[in-house]
Amino acid sequence: MSFNRRQFIQLMGIAGASGMLPACNSGTPESKSKTAPSDLYEVPQFGNLTLMHITDCHAQLNPVYFREPNVNLGIGNARGKAPHLVGHKLLAHFGIKPGTIEAHAFTYLNFAEAAEKYGKVGGFAHLATLVKRLRAERSHNNTLLLDGGDTWQGSGTALWTRGMDMVGATNKLGVDIMTGHWEFTYMAEEVLKNVNAFNGEFVAQNVKVDDTAMFDYAHSDFADYNEDSGHAFKPYTMREMNGVRVAVIGQAFPYTPIANPSRFIPDWTFGIRDREMQEMVDNIRANEKPDVVVVISHNGMDVDLKMASVVSGIDVILGGHTHDGMPAPSIVKNPGGQTLVTNAGSNGKFLGVMDLDVRDGKVQDFRYRLLPVFSNLIEPDAQMQAYIDEVRAPYADKLGEELAEASELLYRRGNFNGTFDQIICDAQRVVGDAQISLSPGFRWGTTVLPGQKITMEHVMDQTGTTYPETYVQEMTGANIKLILEDVMDNLFNEDPYYQQGGDMVRVGGLDYVCDPTATMGNRVLDMALDDGTKIEADKTYKVAGWATVGSQSPGRPIWDVVADYLRDVKEAKIEKLNTPVLKNVSGNPGLADYNG
Repeated sequence: MSFNRRQFIQLMGIAGASGMLPACNSGTPESKSKTAPSDLYEVPQFGNLTLMHITDCHAQLNPVYFREPNVNLGIGNARGKAPHLVGHKLLAHFGIKPGTIEAHAFTYLNFAEAAEKYGKVGGFAHLATLVKRLRAERSHNNTLLLDGGDTWQGSGTALWTRGMDMVGATNKLGVDIMTGHWEFTYMAEEVLKNVNAFNGEFVAQNVKVDDTAMFDYAHSDFADYNEDSGHAFKPYTMREMNGVRVAVIGQAFPYTPIANPSRFIPDWTFGIRDREMQEMVDNIRANEKPDVVVVISHNGMDVDLKMASVVSGIDVILGGHTHDGMPAPSIVKNPGGQTLVTNAGSNGKFLGVMDLDVRDGKVQDFRYRLLPVFSNLIEPDAQMQAYIDEVRAPYADKLGEELAEASELLYRRGNFNGTFDQIICDAQRVVGDAQISLSPGFRWGTTVLPGQKITMEHVMDQTGTTYPETYVQEMTGANIKLILEDVMDNLFNEDPYYQQGGDMVRVGGLDYVCDPTATMGNRVLDMALDDGTKIEADKTYKVAGWATVGSQSPGRPIWDVVADYLRDVKEAKIEKLNTPVLKNVSGNPGLADYNG
């Protein structure tokens, strides 16, 4: 049975009275004994500066279902530390009671049943109501709304409007400052058009114009280009809030031209650039005299944690990219003091609220809440909802086409495979008459409940990229292993600076053994076809795939392949989930209820 809004409010009152909802997280031990609020969205005002943070919305304008992972392995020093905690281990670490509405928000546990009970999450109209409420409670002139990127991509409407529907939504939401990643996967001229239409400031200290293109940019009308430094966008911005001077530095996804097609943005260079980050922080501290230095980052949480340990002078890193909904910040010590590192989940599911007490030129204390955005608990903002209805109207019939029915929970997020990923892999094998299929380990993509109709919108949520073309080709066993090993090193390299933040490439028709603790080239073992036939290095196999980052593939868009498959089968069933058998990870807190 699902709850209506009045019943939800009553539930929240009961929850608060019984101490089911966690109190605000703080830097001071004495605050942790305070009574939890009776309203999930009651965030008592604290300090004199509020940073609100969204990230990785992936163009989800309406409420969705989104299941958190049951596999998020931490290897080496990351083992057992945030964000590499799942299920009951995550709840215990952050002091969240099992079976509560927040346990549902932060974990995969009993997801289908809890989703039926508590309803969908996110939605820009509901997010707008929450943002307006918090700004009214704190007064607009001491709040900043920051967006970590991956906002202008991830849905059918974002793809077909080239991100412009989301630019309009972020403008109406009142985003002040943002950085990016998938924003760069449109053509360069489209990226610049979107940035110019954005009412806030787009910042990225680690994106520069290649030397060969500097002349063209110097003589263009793109105002953010800095001819002296070579920055393609503003590296940082200064804001004064109630007498508090705030510096906000942008850190875009450093591996964009590797993880995504560089052919779309050939004139821009990326990178982590932590030395330049340190120089920038030092210069800002010396010349701008800020009271607070904030980095809005799309590094991924592990990279942010390392950067926080080696770069001094940053007070807060509001992170994104890896879709980790962490209820409390990680406090990282460094030679200059400490840095708070957060990550605010994905798909519009959460709003991070960081309240800072800033006095005598520095941060004295903080409170933090990561608020799950339950659409049944929040009235939608009328103006935002009207805008959403308007921009979606031309595509409503196409998005609403019912393709098949889900016979089980269809999700994506998880280190090795997801059930919707398996549907994509199965579709490629059947339609392409292939032995093996490969699909990228993207972390975006919404969830479909058992018995729910799978619509074209759901398919576009999983596949809506600017490089959707498919291929079917012959590959040797050695090349297949090389692909798997390369992606696995991006995921499990013990040095976070060599991780790119996605999940493992998904496979269909292929089984293998995986040792995440091994070294590069030694993690993938015992590959075999579904029928048990061993994969041999020098033999060739017919492989179907999509989303090549080099040259454009020749085949149809992946969404057409998946849609054709679903129309034909009518009921989406997972006959076999191709997940590897894992070695040397027994007892890892990032592993629970694994099928391999």
